Amino acid sequence: MLNIISGSLSVGVTPSTNSYESIATVTVGSGGTASAEFTSIPSTYKHLQIRALVKATNTGGASGLWFANSDTTQSNYYSHFLVGNGSSASAAAYNNPYSWSYSDATFAVFVMDILDYGSTSKYKTIRTLRGWDNNGSGNISLESGLWKNTAAISTFKFQLDSGNLAQYSHVALYGIKGA
Repeated sequence: MLNIISGSLSVGVTPSTNSYESIATVTVGSGGTASAEFTSIPSTYKHLQIRALVKATNTGGASGLWFANSDTTQSNYYSHFLVGNGSSASAAAYNNPYSWSYSDATFAVFVMDILDYGSTSKYKTIRTLRGWDNNGSGNISLESGLWKNTAAISTFKFQLDSGNLAQYSHVALYGIKGA
């Protein structure tokens, strides 16, 4: 039985308020930057999460790429997505790290979970919820990715396939505690 006490939910278990810890943040200054890279990621968490607000500097937008441990060998990555724009939906899979299309006209947001990043016995997977709106045009997508490597992730890089991350883009890395 649930009891509502003074507007809060009580179920007999104290909720965790410190499951996410901020590790590092990149805020892009004037002129933009080619990438947001996190190095020396501590191995003290179960999972990682990246929360971002990004915009491309080039006309026509760009696609986002992600690389683990400076591995740029495209055949080591797979990506999958399901995307909708309000009137249609599509899905696809790719054998490369490409994911996420971004508009140069507006900022896009995404939340990416990097699961079991410290494991040395399995490939690394990510899942992402991403979207953008430009006064009626835009899309939202659910995406997943795979890095075919059992090495623990100690560095993580996000960049665009063309152009830079525009001024005011913001990419933050969090560690998620867990069992």
